[in-house]
Amino acid sequence: QVQLVTSGGGLVQAGDSLRLSCAASGPTFGSYAMGWFRQAPGKERDFVALIKWTGSYTDYADSVKGRFTISRDDDKDTVYLQMNSVKPEDTAVYYCGAVYGSNHRDPNAYAYWGQGTQVTVSS
Repeated sequence: QVQLVTSGGGLVQAGDSLRLSCAASGPTFGSYAMGWFRQAPGKERDFVALIKWTGSYTDYADSVKGRFTISRDDDKDTVYLQMNSVKPEDTAVYYCGAVYGSNHRDPNAYAYWGQGTQVTVSS
């Protein structure tokens, strides 16, 4: 079992920065890779970024590449999503999830999800 607790959302203006956190716990969370997704009202849950607990592999959606950075703190068992130069189209509920396997851009491949945190970007 893996537990994920998401935090850090809020209301910001376009061009601002925001950092989301996802704290992981449970005996097997290290076996999974950690992904961030977002879901706007009436839309599907879209892939944002992924990081593995070992090594340096990361992956980003084209829409956030160069603006968002995913990282991890091994001592705190926490994954972060640093969001810079945010845009109104980044407004969504952001979820972190744990995935085992290579199909990490598909939300159906994820075994565990955090509770989600709202990010709202005003223009």
